[in-house]
Amino acid sequence: MRVHVADHPLVTHKLTVLRDKRTPSPVFRALVEELVTLLAYEATRNVRVESVKISTPVAETSGIAISKPRPLVVPILRAGLGMLEGMVKLVPTAEVGFLGMVRDEQTLKPTTYAERLPEDLSNRQCFILDPMLATGGSLLAAINYLFERGAVDVTAVCLIGAPEGLAMIENATKGREVTIVLGALDEKLNEVGYIVPGLGDAGDRLYGTVG
Repeated sequence: MRVHVADHPLVTHKLTVLRDKRTPSPVFRALVEELVTLLAYEATRNVRVESVKISTPVAETSGIAISKPRPLVVPILRAGLGMLEGMVKLVPTAEVGFLGMVRDEQTLKPTTYAERLPEDLSNRQCFILDPMLATGGSLLAAINYLFERGAVDVTAVCLIGAPEGLAMIENATKGREVTIVLGALDEKLNEVGYIVPGLGDAGDRLYGTVG
């Protein structure tokens, strides 16, 4: 498994504002979109491309274009939906699928309640969007789901992560092409599975369901 933790002052600055409990939902949503676009540059570093010939106003030349089959972007509902616009801004030709997952607050186990994906993901590169890599349960379930459909390469883009969740994903995905891209790796999980210092519940803060 490959892990990339962003090391850029713009990413750190935007995360600082996101973490602040006084940041209102509209600002939070805008910052998430901006952050994901920044993280997507790293996440797409190994996107598959092919050589193409083009004509500029001056001469013929060669360049590259994203190969088919197109990359598949999969936000995990609901919070991952707030990351989608930032990703497709960078890769507008990507196909989009959805996974609805919810975590049981007692067991911390994920349950899939909705799915909208191509039936066959053979030879596809997939990008999962999930703001928080906490225990890793939801993200691992999503990764496994995509590989079972035939995906060959899965990259997860997360705003922040905890060491416990990162270690769990690494142990559970040995031998698979998995990359994790994080805005920051935080200190730990607390006793109820929240990231510390974290930023609270990303879904609630995105959609204004908390005060």
